[in-house]
Formats: sequence, structure tokens, C-alpha cells
Amino acid sequence: MTTAPGRAVVIGGGIAGVTAALRLADAGTRVTLLEGRPRLGGLAFSFRRGDLTVDNGQHVYLRCCTAYRWFLERLGATDLAPLQDRLDVPVLDVAAPGGPRLGRITRGALPVPLHLAGGLARYPHLSLAERARVARAALALKKLDPADPALDGVDFATWLGRHGQSPRAVAALWDLVGVATLNARAPQASMALAAMVFRTGLLSEPGAADIGWARVPLGDVHDTLARKALDEAGVHTELSARVRHIGRADDGSWRIDTGTGPLDADAVVLAVPQREAHALLPAGALDDPDRLLDIATAPILNVHVLYDRKVLRRPFFAALGTPVQWVFDRTGAAGVTEGQYLALSQSAVQDEIDDPVAALRERYLPELERLLPAARGARVRDFFVTRERTATFAPAPGVGRLRPGARTHAPGLYLAGAWTATGWPATMEGAVRSGFSAADAALSALGRRHRHPQEEAA
Repeated sequence: MTTAPGRAVVIGGGIAGVTAALRLADAGTRVTLLEGRPRLGGLAFSFRRGDLTVDNGQHVYLRCCTAYRWFLERLGATDLAPLQDRLDVPVLDVAAPGGPRLGRITRGALPVPLHLAGGLARYPHLSLAERARVARAALALKKLDPADPALDGVDFATWLGRHGQSPRAVAALWDLVGVATLNARAPQASMALAAMVFRTGLLSEPGAADIGWARVPLGDVHDTLARKALDEAGVHTELSARVRHIGRADDGSWRIDTGTGPLDADAVVLAVPQREAHALLPAGALDDPDRLLDIATAPILNVHVLYDRKVLRRPFFAALGTPVQWVFDRTGAAGVTEGQYLALSQSAVQDEIDDPVAALRERYLPELERLLPAARGARVRDFFVTRERTATFAPAPGVGRLRPGARTHAPGLYLAGAWTATGWPATMEGAVRSGFSAADAALSALGRRHRHPQEEAA
């Protein structure tokens, strides 16, 4: 006698939803994936602008992002988003005494925490005394437990101040990393999430912070290859399918109304942003569903510049003493054959997310000329911006108590998304982990035997 495969519907085709659908299908469940947009990928996608293939934003991951690395492998995309052999982040300070100065954040092969000692000793953007205090703070950070609820109520800046970190050290190191990973500056960031980022990325193992990013358009990975993987797994995918209502059918199963006819399921994974989830949750699914509305969002601005010549000779760099944060060369991925295409990734930009393009052009082009002397004589062939006003959840102190787990009080209904209680900030890694949690909870309820991806990789 064989067990019925079970029916599951995953609502939302971002990274979390695709992960959940693949996990469910790999375990033998019949899966339908519903996505309201005409594509997969959520907020990590590509679009066409004339001859350019443009990513809406620059997304990177680290070697410690084991769940996202599983995701890339499952899609057959590992070679399309390779990791650095060893952490190396060029950091250019244009306000340094005597003119622009280049430094690097690097790591060695020694055990933790000695792997960072050599790079910190050579980092020119901090004084000798500041480097020593950074080292002591890092050792104190390593002793923290990010899961300690008390840390969630403290802001990162307060903790840094208590551990002797100067404003310069915060700007040149802690916020340099933290703004990019948390999408918040130290005063607005939960200490629990900051501790998780720095302990896992810099203090867990020597290669944990090695950086990877897609050398092809994000849509090639999160849409094209994701669709192929879903098809091969037997998942039925419906795009441009907006869910209107989730309720119980007469037989006790779940009924999903998309406006084109009902779908019945034994398990539902709701993998949409928190406000959409709040609108769709049936009564009683959470003790306090309104807490989802208290999870604020934070924007990310991306500035795109196409020059008529090459102005940058490294794949990326970070900047100090300027509004510019991180600059990536996306020439090859965008299909540019003449000139160079740079993408500026600007996080924690609540004060300029709605600024007109003309104002942003006036602000950022002179800054790029300060950073890149070769840009001073180059012609700008195109300048445009992409704005994600709700790019991530805001990692503010206290957010941890608002983030729900995968299980709800409604049997057979599960939540996924980077905003759920993954322990991670709003990253691609957090999204995949949420998909794991929701799918594994559903499979357990369905009586399906399954193994967690980390167990499979062991």
C-alpha cells in the first residue's frame, strides 16, 4: 500500500516560494506554485532596458550562506555565481588626508579569529588604536548568542559605543559591512541581527565571508533556471495568478481562490511579503496577526550608469567619505559590448529613495568622478535608477519578537519569506532558509519522510 503524495500549493514565486516548492516536490508531494507577477524571482530579478539586461539591484552572498548555495546547486547555477577564492574587498576613502586612499578588507588562512589579524593590521582607514579596539570588540562579539532575546532590544550602535568603537571605526568598518547586509545603520539595527551577521560572516570559519555574486543577469538564475528546475521536479507553475482568498473546503482541506477557479490543497505555504500575508491569513492563524503590520520595511536604491569607456578596472569596490556605498561592474552581465556599465548599490536610503532622477544624477556622477579619475573624461551614455521601497524588512531593535515562525495555528498552513523567524536579516540566505522551514513543517504534517538539505550535504 502506498501513501498518497499529498497536494500542496505555494503562494509566491520569490526565492522562498521556489525553495519551498522544490523541497515539497522533491519529497514526492504534488505542488502548484502561484505567482502574481509574470515572472519568478521576487525582488531579485532582471528586466530589459533597450539593449541592456538590468538587474533591479545588486545581490551578493557569502560562503557561509549554505542554504543559498544549496539553492544555486539545486538550480544548476553554481558556476554562474562563483565565490571569491579568498575575501578581498577594496575600500576607497576619498576623504583621506592627502587625497583618495585605497585599503582592503582581507582574510588569511589562519584559524578564527587570527584569519582577520593580518588584514586588520594593514587596513589604512583606521588608526592603530582603533584597530586594536576593533579586535577587542570582535572578540566580545564572538561570545554573544544572537538568539538571546535581550540582544534584540538593543541597538548595534549602543553596543559598539560600550565597546570603545569610534565614529570613524563605525563608518569605516562596522557600518561598511552592516549597512550592506542589514540595510540599516548601527543606531537602527537590532544587536541580535548584527551579532548574527558578524559572528557568522567573520567569526565562524576563515572563509565564511568570501563573497559571491551572479556573473549573469539575476533573471537567468531566479527566473529561467528556477522555472526549469520546477518543471523538472513536476511542479505546476502559474504566473500572473493573484490569490484572492484562502479558506477551508467542505472536506477540511484548504481552498485557494485565484479568480479563475478554486484550487484545493492539503498544505499551503504562504510565501509573500508580510502585508500580503496579513491580508490572506484566515482568522485564528496567528495569535496577533496585526504584528505583521508592525514589521516595517526599508528601501534600497540602485543607481545605474553607462559610460562610453572603461572607468573601473576591478569587479567591485566599497567607498568611504562619499554618499556612494558599493559599486559593481555589470558590463558583461548586462550584455554591454562598448563602454562600461556600473551599478551602485545604496542601502538604508530612506532620505533619498524618492528623490528625482535629475537630483540623483547631480549627486552621484560627481562622486563617481571623485572615486574614479577615468570617469572625469568619459561620456555618460545612460543614467537611470531602480527603487525598491520595500526591499527588506527593517532590522530595528525589537523586530525579533514580531517575526513569526513557519507554523501557524491553522493546521496545514505555513509561512515563508525572509521576514519570518529565520534568525537572519532580509537576505537571499534567509529567504531560502524560510522555504526549508515551511516545506519541512508541511512534509512532517503530511507524513512524508524527508531529509534537510544540510543533512543531505553532510
